[in-house]
Amino acid sequence: MDLPVDEWKSYLLQKWASLPKSIQLTISTAETLSDIFLHSSSLLQPEDELFLKTLSKGYLVGKDSDAPLFYREQGNKKFQEKDYTGAAVLYSKGVSHSRPNTEDMSLCYANRSAALFHLGQYETCLKDISRAQTHGYPERLQPKIMLRKGECLVALGRLQEASQTVGDLERNFTATPTLAGVPRQTLQRNLHHLKTKLQEKESPTETFPATLAKTLEDVALRGENERLSNASSSVGLCIDPLKGRYLVATKDILPGELLVKEDAFVSVLNPGELPPPHHGLDSQWDTRVTNGDLYCHRCLKHTLATVPCDGCSYAKYCSQECLQQAWELYHRTECPLGGLLLTLGVFCHIALRLTLVVGVEDVRKIMKKLCVKISNKDICLPESDNQVKTLNYGRGESEKNGNMVETPIPGCDANGKYDSDYDAVFNLLPHTENHSPEHKFLCALCVSVLCRQLEAAGLQAVPTGVNSSQPTAAVTPESCPDVTIWGVAMLRHMLQLQCNAQAITTVQHTGSKGSIVTDSRQVRLATGIFPVISLLNHSCSPNTSVSFISTVATIRASQRIGKGQEILHCYGPHKSRMGVAERQQKLRSQYFFDCTCPACQTEAHRMAAGPRWKAFCCNSCRAPMQGDGVLRCGNRSCAESVVSRDHLVSRLQDLQQQVGVAQKLLRDGELERAVQLLSGCQRDAESFLWAEHAMVGEIADGLARACAALGDWQKSATHLQKSLRVVEVRHGPSSIEMGHELFKLAQIFFNGFAVPEALSTIQKAEEVLSLHCGPWDDEMQELRKMKSCLLDLPPTLVRSSV
Repeated sequence: MDLPVDEWKSYLLQKWASLPKSIQLTISTAETLSDIFLHSSSLLQPEDELFLKTLSKGYLVGKDSDAPLFYREQGNKKFQEKDYTGAAVLYSKGVSHSRPNTEDMSLCYANRSAALFHLGQYETCLKDISRAQTHGYPERLQPKIMLRKGECLVALGRLQEASQTVGDLERNFTATPTLAGVPRQTLQRNLHHLKTKLQEKESPTETFPATLAKTLEDVALRGENERLSNASSSVGLCIDPLKGRYLVATKDILPGELLVKEDAFVSVLNPGELPPPHHGLDSQWDTRVTNGDLYCHRCLKHTLATVPCDGCSYAKYCSQECLQQAWELYHRTECPLGGLLLTLGVFCHIALRLTLVVGVEDVRKIMKKLCVKISNKDICLPESDNQVKTLNYGRGESEKNGNMVETPIPGCDANGKYDSDYDAVFNLLPHTENHSPEHKFLCALCVSVLCRQLEAAGLQAVPTGVNSSQPTAAVTPESCPDVTIWGVAMLRHMLQLQCNAQAITTVQHTGSKGSIVTDSRQVRLATGIFPVISLLNHSCSPNTSVSFISTVATIRASQRIGKGQEILHCYGPHKSRMGVAERQQKLRSQYFFDCTCPACQTEAHRMAAGPRWKAFCCNSCRAPMQGDGVLRCGNRSCAESVVSRDHLVSRLQDLQQQVGVAQKLLRDGELERAVQLLSGCQRDAESFLWAEHAMVGEIADGLARACAALGDWQKSATHLQKSLRVVEVRHGPSSIEMGHELFKLAQIFFNGFAVPEALSTIQKAEEVLSLHCGPWDDEMQELRKMKSCLLDLPPTLVRSSV
């Protein structure tokens, strides 16, 4: 939801359409962002704000005193079903609606600690027990969580603390003749078991998170780049009259080399699928799981134990530290505006957060310069990069009066260094001249209403900048010397984001019931702005790969990049996911350029049949079908008659529907039925789809997972190898998609006890995944564990096939 919700967007577009042509022309021909903002904001009426206020109230972001009991009861049902993850999420929802230092909050924390205990998250369980006690957990129930605390300490090998807890429990039993919640006899029996475990425990257990933390610290760039922050010494910054700023290799770069490691200057969690606006008691509380329930709203760390904001139910964090940092930097301002920000969309939210994180003084400083230039009709900020000749490393030469003079690259400081700072963010192009008049009007009114709401909300103190933790007096748009300073800054950022926002993604692993072979999919977690990564130009067949650890993006070379060669990134339209026409249209509409990368130039001359992973085949000779509306067999000696493309597309849609049904059966654990249906789909697909069609690979992958769940490792491996061939054709032998499939094949060989095949596949998977991911990646870690286990096997147990 980058842009506002549909209702508000439609409302504003209707308002634009109803404006007199003269006003539309004034806004359309405005030369500066200041003019666009002033003209548009003057048209904002009270009835517009009232309509937006009604929409915003539909999102329940406040605390509801009745919600904790509801979520606790729902969580208890999940707990009884042994769905401990689902229970933890529901208890977290109860926590988020609870007021601090109340029994509601303490009970939700205590219940969540029980779910975390059963999930083996002992450290996190201990934190929740502490939180429950801090918020007033009832004295009558204390033995329950003290017993759980003791179990966690024993499991973690913290034996001295466990002994202390056992002693406290025994004294509690002596001092309290009657105990509520759990029968005294049951507690005493459990205490006896705990004491027995404590006596048997001899040595502490090393916990994995510490090892992982050390791994993350070790991931660093090779060589410091003195001219480009967060980049390796192998990367240089250039500028060109046609393509603007871009990055090049200053030396030969090997596949897998880390080129950029940059923390998001600002990021906002993608709310995911929001519940429908609340219009009645029946839809009051939502039990669906969203990104906001599973990830920290500041650092994006995955957690089942969120800590909520004290003032709203929406913002949740992985720790008290993250909560405090977010509050000091921006959330003290955003907290009362949660429903409004969800309504206005992620781009507007990022625009506001940018100004809050940087601090009012820095925004005012830069915007004052802009305003001075505007008043003199001499805009100093570049609206396009087409202004100077090729420059290298922050400074270069351009011709003036016949002499060559140094010209700084926009975003670089006085010393020619490009830092990942607000100056760099501000110099990202808004492409004002390319946005449609109605889009600029929409963005300007969103910013205008936000400025007014900020004033009306009575802002609490906001920090003066990133490096300050001390709040200043309340600062609102009206308290600035010129209200346009605040509004124009946010409008500029909102327009910048269409071309410069970076989707922050994560790989989520799933698996069918009864299967230990995982599947994975990439999901969008948040939207961020990365000043250095924004310098990368697009290619539909890039030479880099991006991955994320929380808010930190890493760019690695996915192939060899020669010295002087441009370093390229994919903006989304990749040749393995879209045909050339679709890619060109998307890039033109969102990024305002026509792509001329080698992939686009090559595909433009291909046959109308399209890429192989979308091709139909002849039912008689299996040759590819060619043509546009009417398809003919590409084999001239084949007597097969022509067929309508629409007919084959209809067959493909029916097949996709059947595969969807089979995948649901697979998820629900109905394995035999899933195999039967997928086998039928496979036979149907072979009659009209090219052997390397994406759907053929999807069916084979489903069969592989079903057979693995049934324990038929040989059939599973056979099916997955067929899927691998399709993935290789579509995405390439060194693609991240190929790495994921090789990981699954390694799992199958490992579980089928085919040691040589498993070791060989593990090596291939590691080689491919290392081009895209660091050692912290879940699949990389799992591959290392499988390899270690296999290498420790006695030779007599090794066999060579599943």
